[in-house]
Amino acid sequence: MNRLLLAVYPEPYRSRQGQELLACLAEAYPGRSWPPPREVVALARAGVQARARAVVDDTARPWWLDGVHLTALVLAALALVPYLQDVWHWALHIDPGRHAIAFHFSGWYPWAQGPTQTRLLPYGLLPLLCLIALLRGKPWIALPSAAAMIYAGATFNSNTIFGDEGKAGLGYYGLGAPITAHDLVLSGALCTACAVLAVSRSGRLRRHSYRWLVPVVLAMFVAGGLHIISISPAFQRGLFTLEVAALIAAWMATAATGDYRWLIPVAAFAFIRTQAIVIRPNGFMQSLPDLVVLLLLIAPLPVLAIAAQRRQSRALLE
Repeated sequence: MNRLLLAVYPEPYRSRQGQELLACLAEAYPGRSWPPPREVVALARAGVQARARAVVDDTARPWWLDGVHLTALVLAALALVPYLQDVWHWALHIDPGRHAIAFHFSGWYPWAQGPTQTRLLPYGLLPLLCLIALLRGKPWIALPSAAAMIYAGATFNSNTIFGDEGKAGLGYYGLGAPITAHDLVLSGALCTACAVLAVSRSGRLRRHSYRWLVPVVLAMFVAGGLHIISISPAFQRGLFTLEVAALIAAWMATAATGDYRWLIPVAAFAFIRTQAIVIRPNGFMQSLPDLVVLLLLIAPLPVLAIAAQRRQSRALLE
């Protein structure tokens, strides 16, 4: 199990010092397959910092381009979240029946039972395709998918490819306000980020391994196999935990490097979720108090900026 901790570190570090780290853990905690929680947190923090330094040391692309790329990845993942169960059911030809996600007639396809209008494709395929293309550094593929998200949301009353399923009801948007696919701020921001990446020299974009899709497939299995819908409290609190962990990771990366690239996706994420709460205050999901969620969204921005400034000042003094 100790080898799982090595996955947090970048590949060059694992090649050079991986065996040494495993030997130290085996010597410090003999007979244990997993170190104490405090040691796990320390190792994970060191791994995040090592990855952040490796990213900053790679000068093949400007920092702002990396920041926009991260922003597009975050927005694509956020857009996919409400439709994890839907895509899983479609891919495996599962009739969700009464377990369909909480949209009007959602989950129904030609092979499903029941007197309901069918659709050809689930809306969630669009952000999924966009996410895969962005992971592989191919924004010219992600851009049409993001544009199709805007089209599907703008024509949700008349679109016969995706139907109105997945757009007429609530979508999950963190622990903030619910958002529907025809609210075009999220898809518009994603399309803008993809367009910026596409007009740039896309060959400079960072390409991630397909292994990064493993958590996505696992999330689809959990949502589709266990019928955990996106508006359930367990789902919301679980994703909220992941969001807080991601913000902490962004802070650690910024504090370790003094680089501002991680501020760009955090700012975009905070803006889109905050405007959803402001525009639809009556739709707030009340999983946490309104003020708590707004503080969690807004507070990371100055925190990251201050952390970067302090790290740069310390580097000058050194």
